[in-house]
Amino acid sequence: MNENKFNGMGKIYSKYRPSYPFNFIDYLFTDVGISKNSIIVDIGSGTGILTGQLLEKGSKVYGVEPNADMRVIAETNLKDLPRFTSVNGCAENTTIDDNSVDYITVAQAFHWFDRERFKKECQRILKPEGKVILVWNVRDNKNELVMENYKVNRKYCPSFNGFSDGMYGKNNEDDFSDFFNGKYETKVFLNNLIFDMDGFIGRNLSSSYSLKSNDAQYDNYVNELKKVYEKYSSNGQLIMPNLTCSYIGNV
Repeated sequence: MNENKFNGMGKIYSKYRPSYPFNFIDYLFTDVGISKNSIIVDIGSGTGILTGQLLEKGSKVYGVEPNADMRVIAETNLKDLPRFTSVNGCAENTTIDDNSVDYITVAQAFHWFDRERFKKECQRILKPEGKVILVWNVRDNKNELVMENYKVNRKYCPSFNGFSDGMYGKNNEDDFSDFFNGKYETKVFLNNLIFDMDGFIGRNLSSSYSLKSNDAQYDNYVNELKKVYEKYSSNGQLIMPNLTCSYIGNV
């Protein structure tokens, strides 16, 4: 995992990245089997968005994050939740004890990992029946707004490979057959996002590929994002069609 991609982006990430829908969190506790007694390691935990939602349900959660900027914000945001432990580690070297974990969660981060090394690390720290939960918030790639947003990023951002670094639109079970052992469960939850102009632009600027304020094309980039917002918004709000997709199984 390249922890440098989000250097200096902790505050904007924390402010503008969406959380996960309540029915997804409930599904983890009612159907998947997470409980207040579970030990969870949230890997690539960033500013603690999913970590916080799991903590609020009462579980013990270790947030493993290699980027210092992101990790410090998580520690600040979650300081009042006593079952949280912040860990300076990465997907391939979590520093978590062997056979000590009930569930591993990975929110919006798996595409950054070395799959083979991460799988070995999961096998090392998970208890025998432990599971890995991969989850993404993904845009509906058939929607006109999403397609225009895609084109603006394609035009201005040299490192743009697609939303979620190319995971954009990939909801096919075969995508993870090289990671999970045997069958795994796929679920999709509606999670439409509602933005004002500041929120829409901030969501784009919170991405690893986004231009920074000192880039030559930054103002043009932001201006085109504003045009997209103005075209698709109504009464000061823009609805971004969004899905939460999860994949859960053994490794």
